[in-house]
Amino acid sequence: MTKPRIIVTGATGKTGRIVASELLKAGYPVRALVRREDDRSALLKAQGAEIAVADMSDVERIADALRDVQGAYYCPPLDPYMIQGAVAFRVAAKEAGLERIVSLTQWLASPSHPSLMTRQHWLVDRLFSMTPGVAHTIVNPGFFADSYLVTIGLAAHLGLFPWMYGKSRNAPPSNEDIARVAVAALMNPARHAGKSYRPTGPELLGAEDMAKAIGRAVGRSVRVVPTPTWLFIKAARMAGMSIDVMSNVRYYIDDHKRGAFEPGAPTIDVLDVTGRPAEDFETIARRYAALPQNRGTFGNWVRELAQFMTAPLSPGFNLDRYDRELRRPFPSEPQFAPESKVWRREHGITDPAKPAALVHNLGTSATGRPQWLESQ
Repeated sequence: MTKPRIIVTGATGKTGRIVASELLKAGYPVRALVRREDDRSALLKAQGAEIAVADMSDVERIADALRDVQGAYYCPPLDPYMIQGAVAFRVAAKEAGLERIVSLTQWLASPSHPSLMTRQHWLVDRLFSMTPGVAHTIVNPGFFADSYLVTIGLAAHLGLFPWMYGKSRNAPPSNEDIARVAVAALMNPARHAGKSYRPTGPELLGAEDMAKAIGRAVGRSVRVVPTPTWLFIKAARMAGMSIDVMSNVRYYIDDHKRGAFEPGAPTIDVLDVTGRPAEDFETIARRYAALPQNRGTFGNWVRELAQFMTAPLSPGFNLDRYDRELRRPFPSEPQFAPESKVWRREHGITDPAKPAALVHNLGTSATGRPQWLESQ
């Protein structure tokens, strides 16, 4: 029997490229949606993927990309117009008769969050869940392990691990585990329709735990360095991070400090959905430590030292001015995730101080109303 064609949006990204690769290995025809053709899309093409080039908000191009497609991995672009792209995709999906969507969202997604991107994630989740005739599954991880390992070069060469999150903890998942959960849901939509999965690593870790794991991965002692948010933002700009992303990430740092990633973690969703246990943080760190830019060469050491010394002197972003110039909508009463009654209810947290088990079913309640509206 012919397997359904799957479109993968964000196909050259951290999870999209793995989703596309895993589906191709399993014999599924894959259409990889990318913003531009480059070396990364060429690699997907060499693996057997069909390449489609389109911006997510371009309704006509998206409609063309969805022709003859039965399923989709939807990874929203990290830009201020995420909701426009999601609506365009939803319109095109209806016209194409799409049967299954697995969408990547955020554990923090809530309606009054100060981050525009996070509020839009919450709306996109509901937009797809209300699409008739489509088996929809949500994958909602917290901070990826990748978020902490971006600075592993600093650990490898200078023995330092920057930390902005106070005494809070997380059970961070690998890009690979997040992608494998999405692939399993795409392959078996009947089992996973209407579910929300939170991939995590196998244990909650704080700063010292992560530093020790990274130290074992790079083969040296690694010290935690408490880092102010302003310095992190400067370093992120030096590394090429966009102002779109950083205007949202600044709020996620505060969420992390508030312990937003601790309730309900760790989960066993990776094992339940994929049949494989979640990768531990040290295993993930060893994979990053083996990358060429993180190996113990003199050139890499000089680069890391130069970046470390110049980061405090480099320009940062004027994020407040950026928001004003974009005329971004802002909630009348913004709430970080742990402060939001809607967020706590949707995540099964009856008391912020006493995390409860996660609630995995989406859709409607016995009254026929969307579950997030119940008890409003």
